Formats: sequence, C-alpha cells, structure tokens
Amino acid sequence: MTTVLVVDDEPGLLRAMQINLTARGYRVATAATGRAGLAAVAKEHPDAVILDLGLPDMDGTDVIVGIRGWSEVPVLVLSARDQEAHKVAALDAGADDYVTKPFGMDELLARLRAAVRRAAPAPDEPRLETEHFVIDLAAKRVTLRPTGEVRLTPTEWQMLEALARSPGRLVSRAQLLHEVWGPGYDSETHYLRVYMAQLRRKLEPDPANPRYLITEPAMGYRLVTS
Repeated sequence: MTTVLVVDDEPGLLRAMQINLTARGYRVATAATGRAGLAAVAKEHPDAVILDLGLPDMDGTDVIVGIRGWSEVPVLVLSARDQEAHKVAALDAGADDYVTKPFGMDELLARLRAAVRRAAPAPDEPRLETEHFVIDLAAKRVTLRPTGEVRLTPTEWQMLEALARSPGRLVSRAQLLHEVWGPGYDSETHYLRVYMAQLRRKLEPDPANPRYLITEPAMGYRLVTS
C-alpha cells in the first residue's frame, strides 16, 4: 500500500485529504507543523509527501531542504496563487511538483500518481518515446518518426536531457540555467526561451502549439510524452 504523508496546518483540509486518499487505497499519515512533518518522514518512510508551504512553525521550503538532506521521497507542494516566488524556491529546494490552492482533488491525485511513478527505479538505459520522436539518453540521440535522427547542438541536447531525466516533472528555470550554463546564469532566462524555441522547431509537430515541451509561465518547463 502506498503511504502518503500530508503536512498542513488546516484541520479541515487534513481531514478531507485523509478521507479522499484513504478512499482511493492510500495509507495516510498527517502532520500539522513542519517539525512534525520532518519527524513523520523519518518514522513513516512515506512513498510521497504533500506539503503546504504556509506552516506555522517553519517555512515549507526549509522542510523540503530538511527532507532532501537524506531522502528522495517525492514532494508535492501546495501553494496559494500569489506565491509564485515561493513555488520557485520550493522547486529549487527539491520539490517535485506543485498544486495551486484552491485545487481539484482529481488534479491533486493525478499529480500524486505521476510523482510516485517517477520515483520508481529507472532502467539502466532509459528511452523516452512519444508519437513523434524517441529520446535515447544512453546514446544521447533523438530520432524523429518517421524521418530518422535529428541533429541537436550540444546546448540543445543538454537542455532536452535535463527535461528528459524528469519526464512529466516541472524543471524550474533556475535549475535548467544552472545545469546547462552553470552558476552565475540564474537571471539569463532569455537563453531558455531561445533554445526552447529551437527545440520545438526541431521536435514538435506544431511548434506554435507545443504538445511535448510545455512552458509553465514564470516557473519553468516540463517534458510530457503523451
């Protein structure tokens, strides 16, 4: 049984989450503070954590940093609509995804399932397949269907690889800039726009309406395969 730890200081939300998750076959643990959440991660060894950023005793981002000190458990963040900067900080700290309050339970459950799937062990030589192209991470090659291999520049490949190693997961702008261009480029977001446009021209069937390389406004990008 998949265990989910919910960390939130709203009793009504905790109760609703526990009812909904339990009804769908999850084992649910709860905590109302950041410190209690960290203790519960160590005690319960959950398969996923749903974490509210607005906790009474400590910042939710600090909770993520504490978790990431020793665990790779997927962390799904809950945040208010006016907390864009907090979302970015949470993703940079190691959160896997976020849901904006108020949210629909179906969306939350879908993102939870995706986070748990992504946490499963990856194959030794991963390949990501879509209807229009195949990414072979081991061979560092992209093949278009049905025309064959497409040539990417080293920078285009690094950016695509960073997204492909976390399929479906939001990769923040800061993380991409750091991985592809290195420290000191955190504010050069125009690089991302330029190279993302180039990747879409090479891989998307309709670059103006991307199906696979998705922009999350003010946040980052994600690669989806379906």
